[in-house]
Amino acid sequence: MSGAHHHHGHGHGHHGHAHHHADRGTLNMRAALASISMALFLVALKTYATWDTGSVAMLGSLADTTLDLIASLITFFGVRWAAMPADEEHRYGHGKAEALAALVQVILISVSAMAIAWRAVDRLHSGQPTEGLELGIGVSIVAMVATFALLAYQRYVIRRTGSVAIMTDHVHYQTDVLLNVSVIAALLLDQLLGWRLADPIFGFAIAAWLMYGAWSAASHSVDQLMDREWPLEEREAFIAAAQEYPELAGLHDLRTRTSGAHRFVQFHVWVPGDWTVTEAHERMDAVEEKLQDRFPGCEIIIHLDPEGHTDREGILPRELTESAR
Repeated sequence: MSGAHHHHGHGHGHHGHAHHHADRGTLNMRAALASISMALFLVALKTYATWDTGSVAMLGSLADTTLDLIASLITFFGVRWAAMPADEEHRYGHGKAEALAALVQVILISVSAMAIAWRAVDRLHSGQPTEGLELGIGVSIVAMVATFALLAYQRYVIRRTGSVAIMTDHVHYQTDVLLNVSVIAALLLDQLLGWRLADPIFGFAIAAWLMYGAWSAASHSVDQLMDREWPLEEREAFIAAAQEYPELAGLHDLRTRTSGAHRFVQFHVWVPGDWTVTEAHERMDAVEEKLQDRFPGCEIIIHLDPEGHTDREGILPRELTESAR
């Protein structure tokens, strides 16, 4: 191995970074708990309304909320698991647990979308009327108010933590608002205007929207599990920040990845060949601390190479290792 591996670990600047993770974890947990309790409340409410109105739109809404409850439980455990600090067996932390939880949710969303579509087809054949207009609409309105409150809280948490699992949960509850609106519309059209097609048509629309949400959530999770590079603008921002320090002028072989709330960046730097190991290390330490403050929650690993040296090992092809980008 050429050069010296240099890694900023304990000592300065690390405690703030650990504390930042703890905050993130707590917020994610609170958001997951909030959605579990709301889902429980809505499941009870909608079970009663489905029994009373006999509306299949309401049944679909109930099925979706039940799935939300299961999904929120998965999110809660996924986020808890992801927030666990690195240990003997998982030295890079448990961040990917969150992406795994999101993938399980994607499967659930897809199943519920298919079930709702199937129910809509069934309804087209039978063409039964619904009843209990006031209760059905009352329950849907209560559900919407509760859902709006939860969505606002989730948005706040996502802004602070960028959690994929909470984001998937957020997609779920967004569809809930639409579901409740469509239940109200279906009941009104069915009972006041006698339009029997309303219920199944809204069912199809809901199913399509759920599938769309599932796919976008799936691609996010897969990106994390596959160690996809950071988005271009984030990489550019990091490189731009690094260029401000003359010590990092020889930056090359930059690699980035994200794992839950943890972000990793590693790169090589050319340093003058006559520097001592101690001198190079001290200079890099100083720069690294500054970068760490500018990119909180980010672990930075720097590998030092003597000036002009080209690395020949590793899994990256030569044209990738020799460019900074």
